[in-house]
Amino acid sequence: MSDVSDWWRTAIIDMEPGRIAFRGRPIEELIGTLTFPQMIWLMLRGDVPSDGQARLLEAALVAAVDHGPQAPSIAAARMAATCGVGLQSAMATGINMLGDVHGGAGEQAVALYQCVAARGDLDATLQDWRAEHGKYVPGFGHRFHKPTDPRAPRLMQLVREARDGGHCDGRFVEIAEGIEAALSRAAGKPIPMNIDGATAVIFAELGFDAPLARGIFVLSRSVGILAHAWEQTQQGGRNKGPTPPGYRWTYDSSGS
Repeated sequence: MSDVSDWWRTAIIDMEPGRIAFRGRPIEELIGTLTFPQMIWLMLRGDVPSDGQARLLEAALVAAVDHGPQAPSIAAARMAATCGVGLQSAMATGINMLGDVHGGAGEQAVALYQCVAARGDLDATLQDWRAEHGKYVPGFGHRFHKPTDPRAPRLMQLVREARDGGHCDGRFVEIAEGIEAALSRAAGKPIPMNIDGATAVIFAELGFDAPLARGIFVLSRSVGILAHAWEQTQQGGRNKGPTPPGYRWTYDSSGS
């Protein structure tokens, strides 16, 4: 009955016994033909990217896989792995740490770039953005990697190569570099683009909406979360907390 079959409506997958098709393409024609980045694009967008577009998306996926066991998502997954849960639960614990602060900067940077592109006035848009959201501008500066996040220059080089090859138009490269210059002038010191700003350029150049920038980042970081959760499983340990047991927290008798 149509009232049952129409309960879920999708253009992503069509399936019946012995047949599976994604976006109208039989799965057997995709297996061994499409790369994983191309498959991500197909699932999200409904078409297959050019080789240059796929390489650019793949570069963003590779760059964001991990940022070490002090990154909250990685730390949480490793701690969970010592608590007797399965690998998938450890991964879910880490993935659920990817929120607006830890994991959301790429989405926010895409939104900022798109605001600049729509308004056509970088300085005014940046001023209004900071007035609404605060001093921090997503995608620029890094508390650990100084003076430069080593991932960002390489990613921007690849975007420029893609632009020169006709795989994107490069307008978001100019916007991001304009923001970088404006922030540096205002601070009186370099405020370089970080990985979030650079991957945001890639997502914006490839035409992904801002929320998908975070979603794709989560796909990438899931690889690091998986690797660390598995490594911790192999290393063992029981109920590991955020610090060694010899260290204690600060008790504040004044309360909250």
